[in-house]
Amino acid sequence: MKIVVAIGGNALVTPGTAGDIQDQFAHSRQMAKPLADLVQGGAQVTVTHGNGPQVGSIMRRVEISARTVYPIDLGLAVADTQAGMGYMIAQTLHNELHNRGVERTVAAIVTTVVVDSNDPAFGRPTKPIGPFLDAESAKIHRERDGWTIVEDSGRGLRRVVASPEPQRIVELDVIKRMIDEGVLLVAGGGGGIPVIQTQRGELHGVEAVIDKDLTSALLAGAAGVDVLAIITGVPQVYLDFGKSSQRGLLRANLRQIEGYIAEGQFPEGSMLPKIRAAIRFLEARWDSRARAIITDWSDLPAALEGKTGTTITQ
Repeated sequence: MKIVVAIGGNALVTPGTAGDIQDQFAHSRQMAKPLADLVQGGAQVTVTHGNGPQVGSIMRRVEISARTVYPIDLGLAVADTQAGMGYMIAQTLHNELHNRGVERTVAAIVTTVVVDSNDPAFGRPTKPIGPFLDAESAKIHRERDGWTIVEDSGRGLRRVVASPEPQRIVELDVIKRMIDEGVLLVAGGGGGIPVIQTQRGELHGVEAVIDKDLTSALLAGAAGVDVLAIITGVPQVYLDFGKSSQRGLLRANLRQIEGYIAEGQFPEGSMLPKIRAAIRFLEARWDSRARAIITDWSDLPAALEGKTGTTITQ
């Protein structure tokens, strides 16, 4: 079984803390255990990940040190998180497998994703990144750096950037070959480094953040994997979430899940993006054996057996 496991950047950070490197390593070691279980069970595992807290910390460092060292743009910040988080995830998975007597190569690959320069998202920045800002800092960044800054859900001022649709993974052929050769990969970090392609074929970075679940779906579909497992903070998808009639959704096909979307069952800023990613993966694969699973870490093994979580099929 070939499986892509998509995790959020928050999975490596203890809630309510700064999420320093020691904390992220500790969470990576815990995360390595269920991943190693999958590998020992015969699965060919590729890990994708978000980077929300981590890229926010990097951009905060850029802001603090702006007058003493050179700044970096958002593309380089995503690349930095891919390398740093990939290093942690790959190292801790290698160590967990080694301590079990399993010797496998685990590699992190910096992943670039092409987006459309005409994507409407560039005219409507919506993705919050970085720390909250006071009014003075917000004014400086608007005027000096051209940032778009909005009130974020009543919590304060925050920078927002475009979140365009992922079109193509530049390193896809390399990723596919490595998967076929049995390399355990960490790829597509933070949704990939967003670039546009010119008419001459050149690639140039853009200030944007790509949804990591959509990139995970793109990678999983193009690489021909069997399962896309999207890890979230709840055991499964719920219908009538938060109501007295709330109930878990164990299994659904594409027609049923589209019906639930039409009913407004899934919140736009919460579960709906993950549902849409699952749909895209299944539409790209179009193989009756392919399935998307949405669940949390502790329930992943049981979800793969269809006992819990939410499994979506064609």
